[in-house]
Amino acid sequence: MLIDETEVFDRKKVSFQLSKNQAVHGWLKYKEAFSQDLVAKLLDLMQVKANDLILDPFLGSGTTALVCKQKGIKSLGFDILPTSTLALRVKSKAWSINTQEIEKLFEKVKELEVPGDYQGTLNTLAITQGAFSDSNEHFLAYLKEYVDRSSFSPIVKDLVKLCMSNALEPCSYTAKSGQYLSWDSRSPKIIEINKKRLEKRQTPLKPKCVRAQIADAKSQILKELTQVISDLKNIQSSYKSQKTLLGEISYVEKSALFALPTLASDSISGVITSPPYCNRYDYTRTYALELAFLGLDEAQVKALRQELLTCTVENRSKIDDLKLLYQSLGKEQSFEEALSTIKRNKALAEVIEALKERFLQGDLNNRQVIRMVEGYFVELGLLIFELQRILKKGAYVAMVNDNVRFAGEVIPVDLI
Repeated sequence: MLIDETEVFDRKKVSFQLSKNQAVHGWLKYKEAFSQDLVAKLLDLMQVKANDLILDPFLGSGTTALVCKQKGIKSLGFDILPTSTLALRVKSKAWSINTQEIEKLFEKVKELEVPGDYQGTLNTLAITQGAFSDSNEHFLAYLKEYVDRSSFSPIVKDLVKLCMSNALEPCSYTAKSGQYLSWDSRSPKIIEINKKRLEKRQTPLKPKCVRAQIADAKSQILKELTQVISDLKNIQSSYKSQKTLLGEISYVEKSALFALPTLASDSISGVITSPPYCNRYDYTRTYALELAFLGLDEAQVKALRQELLTCTVENRSKIDDLKLLYQSLGKEQSFEEALSTIKRNKALAEVIEALKERFLQGDLNNRQVIRMVEGYFVELGLLIFELQRILKKGAYVAMVNDNVRFAGEVIPVDLI
């Protein structure tokens, strides 16, 4: 194995820091995204040509696809989150969205007032109930109804919903914190919990302020729309002056684990992606506000959680379902060979044994972490096996990932 440590890529490039204020890329606050600078650098290093096809199996906020589009390169992406579908549907049309129509809608939102007797509410999940003040929830619900009923074009309606999605967290009593939502002590939910704890003579929850000021929903959405309008004008003006040929984006809302085996061999010119990390991070909880806003119910969120690459202790094994897929494709022997190779990996076997020992010693408080770690590498291994098949000779894979630690045991994700 050859490891080359380089200064070409720094922490900012492999995180969302550089993209959050950039045109189009900042339209969905997606903390797990990498920067457009990273993608542009990788495309140059890979010497990608206009007719090449770049793959992102975990599309997220769509950075890889959008940078490819700007450079006139074709791309293909997969993801299972509806937030990704909405974001890419809107972002991919940034070069053609009618700015006058958006400005007209902006003025409508500016004038919009919620009737005094309005009692509409947003769709909620158990973990998002009470996330908004009554005034913010009423405005969000009323605006969503207004947009759905309006005669604006579908893409403009989607753009407003994307802006609303982006505004949810600043308007709420919550903040994304690791694998959960963190709650503000000012929320009625926490106030009620503390009241009950005091009645039972229990210590109240520690005071927590997720942000200095909970934003007003209307003001926040207008702020988002103002930025989007500015971005659209800039990007469309630049496009017209440069007359750049834009690349085509193909996207499917589907798990890459089940999609890649169906792709043709030697069809992909390069891969730029970032899979979920092996860190118990649950996207369906972290993005619960957004998923609820898009209309998902408890059963749909639970099903979505199971589709994630195994990275939480709640994920069940997908091996039986994958085996059935490979059988249907006449590739069962390839599947068994790949599975056997993964399970013979000495580094992985060593990690699994070390975690079992940690559990027996009482250092690891959840035995399911062992199953999760093994499932993660089996699934990611199968995905890498498919990448080897579908990539053209000499193609590169760029994957952003990180090592993790459980009960003091380091999981060397990069080496495995």
